[in-house]
Amino acid sequence: MATVTQRVARRPRAYVRVQGPEAVSYLNRMLTNDVPADGAVDAVLLTAKARVVAPVLVWRRGEDDVLLLTEPELGEPLRDQLVRMRFAARCEIALEEHHSVIVLGGGDGITNRDYGVPAVEVLDADVPGAPADAVELERLRILARTPRFGVDVDESVFPGEAGLDERAVSWSKGCYPGQEFVARLRYRGHPNKRLRLLEVEGRPRRDQEICFDGAEVGRVTSAVDGLALGYVRATVPDDAALEVGGLPARLAG
Repeated sequence: MATVTQRVARRPRAYVRVQGPEAVSYLNRMLTNDVPADGAVDAVLLTAKARVVAPVLVWRRGEDDVLLLTEPELGEPLRDQLVRMRFAARCEIALEEHHSVIVLGGGDGITNRDYGVPAVEVLDADVPGAPADAVELERLRILARTPRFGVDVDESVFPGEAGLDERAVSWSKGCYPGQEFVARLRYRGHPNKRLRLLEVEGRPRRDQEICFDGAEVGRVTSAVDGLALGYVRATVPDDAALEVGGLPARLAG
């Protein structure tokens, strides 16, 4: 049932089913995070060189039944990559059709951490509640520093650059494609750039330069009035006075 605190919005998604006696063990060999005993976790499917193929929300529906929720344009690439790497693993991999509703305020459903506030994702149901518009969701996403594929992250980005290592990587699990590169970056070095949250005095635009002392140190990837996400060089001090398209700005996270 809806409460006065709940706000709801449709969430475009693609869905990939991995089902069978070796579904969980196979996904544990492929993803950056372990499949949970129940519930849901964030994870990433990487190439062998640790480039992002697809960020996923991994939902354990049953003992041998896992549903992967990803961005709408990534359903087929995700399925194809998992099928290609399956070899003899005894599991079925296929697209499914559903529709997702985000419920801000929590409740019964799949836990969703994308918006930095209590929220669940409900499949195939009309959930009562006040509508949350796209601008509100985008602001919450930016505040939570959640990268969106095709906007803030793509196949050219390492998980550590996008902050995905903080929320979607297990540092105690077994091997998976790209693990050596991910671990090397964490334990022997650091990203040259990272996705950062910026507070901007005005309305920034996507792809605007982020400047420090007159030099470009990054670019905006997502923006709403007063806020932006962008990749910023690691050498920029946290208290630096920045400019975004000529507007005063500062790092906020």
